[in-house]
Amino acid sequence: MDRFAMWTRTVISRMRDTDRDAGAGFVEYAGLMIIIAGIFTLIDQIGLDGLISGAIRTAVTSVTGG
Repeated sequence: MDRFAMWTRTVISRMRDTDRDAGAGFVEYAGLMIIIAGIFTLIDQIGLDGLISGAIRTAVTSVTGG
């Protein structure tokens, strides 16, 4: 059997397999958590946390009228 035929058979069997994406959800979730943690760290390091909370407080106060 030549290499191309063997490769084709391997690719087809992996495409038809029901467990072909096993573990992909965990990897995507972990990557998302790392990105979110990086955003929060950046906000904290730049000092935007006070600015953001002040803007939210002002918006809520203007909506509630108090």
